[in-house]
Amino acid sequence: MEPPFSPDLLEQLRGMSTCAVASAIESFGVRLPNEGFTDSSVRCIFPEVPAVIGYAVTAKIKSAAPPMSGGTYYYWRTDWWKEVLSIPSPRIIVLQDEDDPPGLGAFVGEVHSYILRALGCVAMVTNGAVRDIPEVRCTGFQVFAGNVSVSHAYAHISSFGAPVKVGHLHIKPGNLLLGDVHGVVSIPEEIAAQVPAVTRGILERRRHMIGLCRGESLSLQRLEEAQKELKIMELQEAAFREASGKRGGS
Repeated sequence: MEPPFSPDLLEQLRGMSTCAVASAIESFGVRLPNEGFTDSSVRCIFPEVPAVIGYAVTAKIKSAAPPMSGGTYYYWRTDWWKEVLSIPSPRIIVLQDEDDPPGLGAFVGEVHSYILRALGCVAMVTNGAVRDIPEVRCTGFQVFAGNVSVSHAYAHISSFGAPVKVGHLHIKPGNLLLGDVHGVVSIPEEIAAQVPAVTRGILERRRHMIGLCRGESLSLQRLEEAQKELKIMELQEAAFREASGKRGGS
């Protein structure tokens, strides 16, 4: 399958904060402001690792009890590996732990992180657990998880290739995900190409306001004036975005 976006666009997005990108997406009005990102139940395990971007490979897992068909199928699921390779690279594994509570056993540890890296995966996102933290860190494989566990218990894939929900975030196979120290945000396909430019505009306005706050002559009047200036910048940007959208659709 051909990747829907160019490597250049992915690299631009990977160089941006998830916070700024989330603000940019919000300005398009394509989804509610409280959707499209992981909540605090999923945290970045390796905050020192650079941001990751990739296409979602989805699956559901369980670890509290053996699978109905017998055996744990912990590593050796070639059908699952084929599913992974059916999604364009770079890939981000998204695992919804169906146990209640989730995270008794870890599906990914040292060995599995190497397998997933070999399959072109750059990260995993799960509401469940991860283990072998020092060893996984050495692979450069990023992890966003709900907790850490000492064991894989009965960890196994219960299904794959369907929509999942992890940390408040609904994810479909192939969704574009960006993750960093703050968490993970999904980038809607229909606006992805416009997000870098809008994000840069937001960062420019932030720098403008921060510069004012660092100045020695800041006053309430100047803040009110700055608010008006920023509003004009936002309106100009919205007009440009609307015109660009019309040109792209013509």
